[in-house]
Amino acid sequence: MIPTVQWHNGIVRILDQTALPERVQFADCRTYEEVAEAIRSLKVRGAPAIGVTAALGIALGAGQFQGTDPQAFQPFFKEVCDTMAATRPTAVNLFWAVDRMKTLYSKELGQPVSVLQARFREEAQAMLEEDVRINKELGRHGGEIIRDGDQILTHCNAGALATAGYGTALGVVRGAW
Repeated sequence: MIPTVQWHNGIVRILDQTALPERVQFADCRTYEEVAEAIRSLKVRGAPAIGVTAALGIALGAGQFQGTDPQAFQPFFKEVCDTMAATRPTAVNLFWAVDRMKTLYSKELGQPVSVLQARFREEAQAMLEEDVRINKELGRHGGEIIRDGDQILTHCNAGALATAGYGTALGVVRGAW
């Protein structure tokens, strides 16, 4: 399976959904601004995928900070979060991800910048893995109630491309299959 988004060799690699279905193409984002633009320009689609991508973008942005002063890091981190939050104002999972990263920062205040940077990468990766795990669990449970011959109707983008890689409603269909 092709990942929708991933941390790859220090960058955020995004499956560029604007290129589909003609070709499989990736956007390799080396800055948080590039991640924000990928979200804004619909290279990433689907609420769960947007949230996970934003978290990875925040982690990438935190890693861009060049100093060691935690006081100087604070306004930089706020700017990174504000940039992500402005990308898609109707995406609920986007704000969930930004808030989760801000909450982590609040808990880690006083830590050296290098520790903060590592913690943000760990948290973003955990969010990606949680999304896949939760959707597989949803698929397993939902798949138990779908029988051969049942008809399924979904509304909106609910497959693997809308998530970190498994699918919500279509994950249930996948689980039943």
